[in-house]
Amino acid sequence: MKTKDFSLQVKELTEDGTFEGYGSIFGNVDSYGEKVMPGAFVESLAKHKREGSSVLMLWQHNPNEPIGVWEDLAEDGKGLWGKGHLILEVQKAREIHALMKRKAIGGLSIGYRETDTDQDGAVRVLKKLDLYEISPVSFPANRRARIEAVKSERMEEFARRLRDGEPMPIKEFEDILREAGVPKSMAVAIASHGYAKAIRSESEGSKANEQAAFLKALLRS
Repeated sequence: MKTKDFSLQVKELTEDGTFEGYGSIFGNVDSYGEKVMPGAFVESLAKHKREGSSVLMLWQHNPNEPIGVWEDLAEDGKGLWGKGHLILEVQKAREIHALMKRKAIGGLSIGYRETDTDQDGAVRVLKKLDLYEISPVSFPANRRARIEAVKSERMEEFARRLRDGEPMPIKEFEDILREAGVPKSMAVAIASHGYAKAIRSESEGSKANEQAAFLKALLRS
């Protein structure tokens, strides 16, 4: 799961913990050279509604700290709008409510998986995202560290699965390359040719030295 931060723009905060704000703004190029496009969340929101699942509200993306529920989520001309409700019976939610009232909470952050992306020059375009959760966060000064931690976890999983003899599917490896900033055409070529050849050789029990050298070079880069 990746995360992306936005300034918290609270329209209203009631005494019972209800608030409105934007979890994502469309069209802005962020510090990672990425922008979220209109329509990015439509399919994901429809899927949640169809399956009866919910976009979670966590504190700082911590799955052990649910603090409320999102009562309504929708795209408008500006971005991903949400109406949330802090569950004030929860201690942490009461703390967040007090901080929001004093404008001490400065951001919302979405947790998502990319399902359709593109490249527009130097800008990575996020066209479709599978939305998991939206978290109030402290002002996102440390957002790069959080993103890099997520990327590091994916590379660790990639390496572990190679060691266990269960390599990731080609498409997942391509996604890792794209997340690392590799252009789409190059990521497709590496994943569908070099990586595919390496894992095929492994499954056939041949060319082990060639595979090991290729994957070692990838993990070093």
